[in-house]
Amino acid sequence: MTSPSPTFVLVHGGYHGGWCWRRVAERLRRRGAQVLTPTQTGAGERAHQLAAATVAVFVQDVVGVLEAEELTDVTLVGHSFGGLSVTGAVDRVPERVRGVVFLDGLLVEDGRTAFDVMPAPTVAQRRATTVTHDGVPCLAMAPAAAFGVTDPADAAWLERRLTPHPIGLYDEPVRWSNPIGNGRPCHYVAMTDPWYAPLESSRAYARSRSDWSWAEIATGHDAMISEPDLVADALWAAAT
Repeated sequence: MTSPSPTFVLVHGGYHGGWCWRRVAERLRRRGAQVLTPTQTGAGERAHQLAAATVAVFVQDVVGVLEAEELTDVTLVGHSFGGLSVTGAVDRVPERVRGVVFLDGLLVEDGRTAFDVMPAPTVAQRRATTVTHDGVPCLAMAPAAAFGVTDPADAAWLERRLTPHPIGLYDEPVRWSNPIGNGRPCHYVAMTDPWYAPLESSRAYARSRSDWSWAEIATGHDAMISEPDLVADALWAAAT
């Protein structure tokens, strides 16, 4: 009997939108997967909703997709800040989730904030360079190089699409009812060339979980842009 094709919900991180998954989604769909790439409130084509963005709203964005599309047996994938969104979603609706992949994802335990788990120099730098967009305090816009994207064409493509990310989301305590992953199979895929400094604590947490799998890809933080084939391979392996 042929196994059903996997279903993926790919959740982007800060500054990005669902658009960043284009290359990976194409590769997964060619293999027969169902792939959804929602854009979080206030990002991408939803940038006009910037003032409404919170961690709780981000979680509801993902839960809403799972419920509205009546999805089950889903592999949730959270990149960077999207790690919080998928953590919250599997906390809320674990019955719809097959497993979770944290792709260089941010991991924050219940009651803590994103800034609580980041290196002090990173937090200080981000606070010092805060700018205001549409009345909302946001992180300063980062260049493509900050995400490990160095190819000139890719860097230009990325920078044209990045949108502001509210700094308040980093000071918002997360609220989970269960440990990260909520008992579902979890996989952490770390980018190693270069390491993304803000995720030092998140990687340590993932490595401490003996029930999680660990993999590495030798590319920068935005692996979905720089190495879409390797990312697609890693996601497929986690889902099947």
